[in-house]
Amino acid sequence: MSAPRGGRPPRGRPPARADREVVYGRNPVRELIRAARRPVHAVWALAQVAEEPWLAGCAVEVRERDALGRAAGSADHQGVVAFTDPYPFADPHDLLDAPGPLVLLDAVQDPRNLGAVARVAEGAGAAGLIVPRRGSPGVTAVACKASAGAVEHLPVAQADNLASLVHDAAGSGRWSAGAVAPGEPDAEDYRTVAWDDAVMLVLGAEGAGLRPRLRAVCDRLVTIPMRGHVASLNLSIAAAILVFEVARTRDSA
Repeated sequence: MSAPRGGRPPRGRPPARADREVVYGRNPVRELIRAARRPVHAVWALAQVAEEPWLAGCAVEVRERDALGRAAGSADHQGVVAFTDPYPFADPHDLLDAPGPLVLLDAVQDPRNLGAVARVAEGAGAAGLIVPRRGSPGVTAVACKASAGAVEHLPVAQADNLASLVHDAAGSGRWSAGAVAPGEPDAEDYRTVAWDDAVMLVLGAEGAGLRPRLRAVCDRLVTIPMRGHVASLNLSIAAAILVFEVARTRDSA
């Protein structure tokens, strides 16, 4: 039940269902509601947040801060937590046929990195994001928070084998560009590439980079020149540079 306005909120417990997931934070919950890709079963919020206009029409239950922290598993909930269904992953082969560039992430284990890349991919108008089914955190509550809710709009797919997917994608008219560190042999400056919407941008984990088999099946390798002393960029920044360069090329054509 909802607490009366101005009354003491009940402590309560999160809905105890194995098929329920949590989304927390103002932007992630707002985009969860806006996108309407998965149902919102309950919203818990601090009293002052429950009155915000973007929650109008939702059945909001007022809860105390500690109850929100327990439900979210984090103190970074910004006063609101939603309970929803598991993330609706797309079919990777459907994304190959969708218009627009794709971003593929290999061996990325930090959900914050996944969420940050999803945020820039959605902002640049990418067709979707593809990650491995194994060895990737998937779209967790942490990834949702890091994406600022972008994962609720951007199709995200899981593939059994990224190298096989990239290899077979030529039949769908796609081509692949693997991002590597500066100085790598056979790598092109990303600014010299004739980008188009058929590209699959393939990025590996920070530090390790692309795994050898995936690197070997990419049609070309690209690099972002560095002018300073550090050897590489943060993964999401590298993804942003590349995917927005594709968008810039498209817009200027």
